[in-house]
Amino acid sequence: MGLALLFPGQGTQHAQMLPWLEQSPAARPLLDELATLVGPDWRERLADAQWARSNAVAQPLLVGVELAAWSVLAPLLPPASVVAGYSVGELAAFAAAGVFEPRTALSLAVLRAQAMDRSVQGLATGLLAVRDLPMAAIEAWCGRHGLAIAIRLGPDRAIVGGLATALEAAADDPAAGSGRVTDIGVRIASHTPWMQAAVQEFAAQLESLRLQAPRSTLVCNVTGSAARAPADLARCLSTQIASPVLWDSCLESVAERNVRCVLEIGPGATLSTMWRAAHPRIPARSIDEFRSAQAVVDWVWREAQPAT
Repeated sequence: MGLALLFPGQGTQHAQMLPWLEQSPAARPLLDELATLVGPDWRERLADAQWARSNAVAQPLLVGVELAAWSVLAPLLPPASVVAGYSVGELAAFAAAGVFEPRTALSLAVLRAQAMDRSVQGLATGLLAVRDLPMAAIEAWCGRHGLAIAIRLGPDRAIVGGLATALEAAADDPAAGSGRVTDIGVRIASHTPWMQAAVQEFAAQLESLRLQAPRSTLVCNVTGSAARAPADLARCLSTQIASPVLWDSCLESVAERNVRCVLEIGPGATLSTMWRAAHPRIPARSIDEFRSAQAVVDWVWREAQPAT
C-alpha cells in the first residue's frame, strides 16, 4: 500500500491536539499510563508554556499521545512500509515498528528526559531555528558562537543548540545576514555535544532491553538511513541524543521506498508540512488535522490504494 509514518518531536504539543483521543477505548491504557507520569490534567496544563516545554513533561507526553493515537489507528490501517521519528518521536517510531512495546517507549521517554536534564544540570541551554542561510554559512555562524547543529532540515535550514548566552549572541549577530533566526522554545541543547553524558546513561538503559527487528523499514535520525539489526538500532537511538538529526536525509530515505502517502502521527503538522515542501507529488497529512480517527483511516485508504 505504500504508507509512511512520521512521528514528531518536542514543540508540537498543544491543548487542542487530537480531540478525539480520549473518546477512543483503544487509547485508554496508554493514556492512563501517561496520566500517572505527567498528571491526569495534562491537557489543561498545556496552557502553561513553561510546564509544557519542560523536558520531563514534553518527552513522555509526546510519546504517550502519539502511541495512544497509533493504538487506535494501527488495526484500521494498512501495514506501514516505512517509519521514521523526529528526535524524541523516534521512540514512538521504534514502538510502532515493533522494536519494543509502547509502554517500554513511554518508560524510555521518561529516562531519556531525565538523562538529558542531568547532562546539562546547572547550565542554561537551548535551541534556535535558522532558515534561509546556506548550510556552510550556518556552520560558520555556529563556529563563531560556539554552537552546534542539532537538526539538519535542508540545504538552508537547521536547528542549532548550545549555551543560552551563546544563542542570544548568535541571534543578534548581523553576520546572519538574510537568514531568519527563531527561538523554538526548547530549553535544552538536544542532539549536540552537551548531551554526551546522556548518551552513555541512555545506552546503559537500552542494554537491559531485548530489542526486536522492526516489522517495517525503520529510518534512523543519526544516519538518515534504515537500520534493522537490534544492536544497530540501540546504537542509533542512544547516539542521536548528542548527534545531529539528519532529518533531510531521513525524508529522502522514506521517499526512496516509493510511498503513496505519508501520515504524521502526533500533534501539529510540522513534519507533514516539511514533507509536502520536499515531495509535493506525494500526499501527506497529520492526524491532528482530522476531527476523528475514522476520518484519518478513510483518507489513508483513499490515498494508499494503487491507481486503477
